Amino acid sequence: MNSEFTIAVHSLALLAHIPEHMASSELIAKNVCTNPARIRKIMSILRKNGFVKTKEGIGGGYILACDPNEVTLAEIYCSISNGTLKPHWCSGDPQEACQVSANMHGVMDQIFTEAEMYFTKYLEQITIQTVLDKVRQGCQENSQQ
Repeated sequence: MNSEFTIAVHSLALLAHIPEHMASSELIAKNVCTNPARIRKIMSILRKNGFVKTKEGIGGGYILACDPNEVTLAEIYCSISNGTLKPHWCSGDPQEACQVSANMHGVMDQIFTEAEMYFTKYLEQITIQTVLDKVRQGCQENSQQ
């Protein structure tokens, strides 16, 4: 899995934290600890999928366009990173006489496909609001220490 999913969730949680306020790519990038160009790339995907709205120019930026209580991490994962649990390279060679080498790619494909399915089902249980609530709870726990 790549970090785009984490950046997308972080960005959406931030926008849910500051509803009714536009956030520039620079502000989001500073909060996420990455560069604004990377944020713009991910936010473009989120915009195309209806998660955020944009306004260009002075005072522009991004604002949440969805209900954080309804959008699940599975929806975000599918729009940003679906299919990324499986590595781009797999060991083995189907042309080899050795049974392990010849069949490893197919077996690992099946394992990663099933893992992706279970992972997505798990993410269906978590909303942006759930993430934001956990973040806020973490802040309270840290301040009590």
